[in-house]
Amino acid sequence: MKLKLFISLFVLISGLLFTDNWTADASKAKITFTVKGPFGTVNGSFTGLKTTIRFDEKDLAGSSITASIDPKTVNSGSGLRNSDLKNKEVWLNTDKFGEISFHSKKIEKTSAGFKASGDLTLKGVTKPVEIPFTFSSNGNAGLFKGKFTIKREDYHVGKPGGSVGNDVSIGLEVPVKK
Repeated sequence: MKLKLFISLFVLISGLLFTDNWTADASKAKITFTVKGPFGTVNGSFTGLKTTIRFDEKDLAGSSITASIDPKTVNSGSGLRNSDLKNKEVWLNTDKFGEISFHSKKIEKTSAGFKASGDLTLKGVTKPVEIPFTFSSNGNAGLFKGKFTIKREDYHVGKPGGSVGNDVSIGLEVPVKK
């Protein structure tokens, strides 16, 4: 019995020592969006990133990314627009939907870097997405950078059609440390 306990503890400790778990610096992370608006391009951002990142370039099958943000942190540069985005049922409806999240299912190497395939949940709707990204590291620090596009109408964000574009470009820049 003691031998089983010792082996279990050894395996657990070894796993913690040799995995590449990264901690995001949420205060420096940039989660941005761009969408065509009725009077030009609207740029915005979110803050409050929460993540669990296990990433090892030599063990992509064992790598995973889980991330979420609070949609109430949306900032489009306009107080009135921010209020509409948060409070109107047709937009983000943040009182009812308090989280936007991503859970990877697979991470693969690509010619330009990597690709995380997984599920994005926005406004209670979950759809598969692929997020191309790069990762650069310097010892115990690193930087994940990615960009992908979603269709806002797929997530029931805004009214269909109209003067707001359907394509929403999302940019990610997440500094991390081991």
